[in-house]
Amino acid sequence: MFINVNNIRLYYEKHGEGNPLILLHGNEENHFIFDETVEKLKKYYTVYTLDSRDHGQSEKVKEYHYQDMANDIKDFIKQLDLKNVTLMGSSDGAIISLLASSDEPELIENLILAGVNVKPNGVIDEVYQDMKSQYQKTKNPLIKLMLEEPHISNKQLHQVKAKTLLLAGSDDLIKLDHIERISHHIENSKFVILDGEDHSSYIIHNDKIADLIIQYFI
Repeated sequence: MFINVNNIRLYYEKHGEGNPLILLHGNEENHFIFDETVEKLKKYYTVYTLDSRDHGQSEKVKEYHYQDMANDIKDFIKQLDLKNVTLMGSSDGAIISLLASSDEPELIENLILAGVNVKPNGVIDEVYQDMKSQYQKTKNPLIKLMLEEPHISNKQLHQVKAKTLLLAGSDDLIKLDHIERISHHIENSKFVILDGEDHSSYIIHNDKIADLIIQYFI
């Protein structure tokens, strides 16, 4: 299905019954990464999976900013008049989810942030340097986005009111102490490190993230 939000056309799918659960993918991914998650969670939620702007089947754009993507999600929630929303984001999707929850706390009841960073320097140094090298070769604007954004303040973190679960793999590409500091600034939050997992191994075509959502929110 398609919906026009925030002056852009986004593709989304809807599965199951129950309170709404929105799943947001990471950079250069699409909604298909959540196939196993949807299968397990559609018994408990109405699950919405979206393609972010210029990803998957959604409308193409020339510039990327996390705030624009957060505005897309807020408008999506409002247009569909969704209540009691659980919002889960992976990587870039986690940044988008965090911004949306900070901007309008009343929209989000539960929040799951998998591999989130609030500054570009939250990425481990080796990976950040690799991204810089990739950008110099390709000029890919999606890599540029990760090199230059986000810049989320402690004040913005304090504005989040949702029950929040922060997740990271023990081999994540986000610094674990960076995520731990984020958790200190979000009231009613819990930080869980998943042993043996990397940035997205427990999410992409994997139902481990579904088990965590069931464990902490159902």
